[in-house]
Amino acid sequence: MEKDIVQYITITLNPEPLTQEAFAPFGDVIEAEDRDFFMINGGSTRRYHKLGTTQVDDGSQVIINIFQATPLSYPLSIAMLERHPKGSQAFMPLLGNQYLVVVAPKGDEPNPNEIRAFYAKGSQGVNYHRGVWHHPVLALTQDDQFLVIDREGEGNNCDEFFFSKHIRVILAPDF
Repeated sequence: MEKDIVQYITITLNPEPLTQEAFAPFGDVIEAEDRDFFMINGGSTRRYHKLGTTQVDDGSQVIINIFQATPLSYPLSIAMLERHPKGSQAFMPLLGNQYLVVVAPKGDEPNPNEIRAFYAKGSQGVNYHRGVWHHPVLALTQDDQFLVIDREGEGNNCDEFFFSKHIRVILAPDF
């Protein structure tokens, strides 16, 4: 009797800096650095206009939340990714701490070979476009807080995909 040979696939993610260009396939980087602005309030305020666009389907509304997150242990085995098919989801750090972002392109399910990881500065937020696969918030600081803008309305707006036990995606930040 032959034994089945089980192959395991291991993918290691090394986070790269979060930039507008690198993150464009997944959404928007919300930051003021190197962005155009115009003056308002009698010249006392710079307005960095339309840094991201909220996407929601008909019959729903945009809501604002605060998430408080705790760091996970690294290297981290990425067991699942989620997506929001009915609306975008934006995260903006409130306490100025760095955090990690893990994303994969839109599709029926995430392709492990297309997953990317980013280091986000404490001055950068992200806006995941509708349907983009991503890992839930990845804080690096105890009790970190994020302003979260997303959708509320009828229907399921959170699909979760769990990778096969034969696929290992490892997030290995170099800190």
